[in-house]
Parts: sequence; C-alpha cells; structure tokens
Amino acid sequence: MTGEMWLQHTHLDKLYGYLPGMADALPLIFGMSRVEYRDIIARYDARAREAAEGMLADEAFAARVDALPVQPGQTILAIGDSITDDLQSWAEILRHLLDPRGVRVVNGGLSAHTTAMVLRRWPATLGAARPDWVICGLGGNDVTRVGPDAAKPQVSLHESVANLRELRRIGGAVAGWVWMTPVPVIEERVAASPMFGFSQVAWRNPDIVALAGEIKGFADPVVDLTATFGVPARQDLQGADGVHPSLEGQMAITRSFVERLAGGATSFL
Repeated sequence: MTGEMWLQHTHLDKLYGYLPGMADALPLIFGMSRVEYRDIIARYDARAREAAEGMLADEAFAARVDALPVQPGQTILAIGDSITDDLQSWAEILRHLLDPRGVRVVNGGLSAHTTAMVLRRWPATLGAARPDWVICGLGGNDVTRVGPDAAKPQVSLHESVANLRELRRIGGAVAGWVWMTPVPVIEERVAASPMFGFSQVAWRNPDIVALAGEIKGFADPVVDLTATFGVPARQDLQGADGVHPSLEGQMAITRSFVERLAGGATSFL
C-alpha cells in the first residue's frame, strides 16, 4: 500500500494529536514532504466536494438534503471505522452537503477500531465534539476474523450489540441518533488482497448480515447498508480490496442516509 493510500484511511492526528510535534511529524510518518501531504489531503477533499456538488445537481436530492431534520448551528458527529475515516468518505461528502446550510459535520471515524475501542474513548469524544446528532457506523472491524483458520470474529455478536447499546446510553443527551449497518464485502477481493493476506484477516458476509440484523432492531433510525450495497456487495460500490467502498460506494452511503432521514422532516431552510 502506498503512502497516499495509507493517508486516505489513517489519520494519526485523531489518535495522537495531543503529542508534541505530531502535526509536524505526520508528513514524515507517511514518507512525504509537507507539500505532498497537504496536496494529497486537498485532492481527496476536492473529490468529496465534487461528489457532493454532483449529487446536489439533482434537484430532487437537493430538496431531500434541505428536508433533513437538522438545524443551522447544529453539529453532527460521524463515528465509525476506516469507511468513515476515509478522506472521501460519506461523512466528508455529507460535510460538503451541509456546510453551506450552516450544519457542522465532524468526522470521528477511526480506522481499524472496533466498538470496544471506540467505547473506551467515547466520553472524551462526546465532550470534544459536543454533537447534537450522532451517526454511528461501527461494527465492520468487530466482525473481522483473524488468523489462518479465521475461527471467530474479533468481537462476538453479543458483545458488539452490548457495546453499541452502551455507546447510545452514554450519548443519551444527544438530540438525534442514527445507526448505519456494516457494509457488505466482496470476499474474493478480500482473499486476493496482499495487505489482508499478510495480516491474515478476513471478513464473511454472514457475520456482517447477522450484526446488521441486530442493528436493524434498534429503536433509532437505521440506514441499512446491506440493502444499499447488496450481499455480496455490488462490484462498482466496493473498492479494489473488497472492504473499503469506492467513491461511488461512499456516495451511495450518503444518498441512503439522506433518503432515510429526509422523509417527513421539517425543512431547516
């Protein structure tokens, strides 16, 4: 994996930004000059912005964005794994959709994080962002299977559900909460990925579907990405490694979120 690809999904400043000199060290960690580092981030941000602008060119979709039940001055915190942490993720596209409407979107995605790992830092995350809304897209790393026999997910289904419910309980004062199910994979692409092969990690769609089924039973609104992507995932919506969605896939997640939340809402314009 190239430095640029690592930078797309891995943002050490979110994890270790408190360390002295971290901001200056980041380009060196990724093997880049400061100019290269800045330009790559700007390039991904431009792709997310262009995706948002293209989606807003559809008047019907733009009207649904205007009908989302969020108000100017509010903050949305998006939490998830690398699918959210991606520099051109659905959270970044949503940020470009809502920033002109006075709504702040904070991308709290953390690559490779399970529900348990996010739970450990959750009170501090809430305190820093002070969100009015939370969009939770966790679980994709819980179902990761590790080792030559891939015998079990990293986190059991029971514990994943308990962790997600605890995140919701701790965030009880948040005005709005939205769940996203994990994204289905293309198992053949995962098996062919040198990076996943080296680290001996795998994903199985039945594990993803099982966790999605539990999440769909939660009380808050749920964006069902198993329906958006299909099982296995559609070829064009998944990326080359079979796990991280393409830009088209990220746009599909954004569209599914907007369509799920816009129905019957009062316009904030």
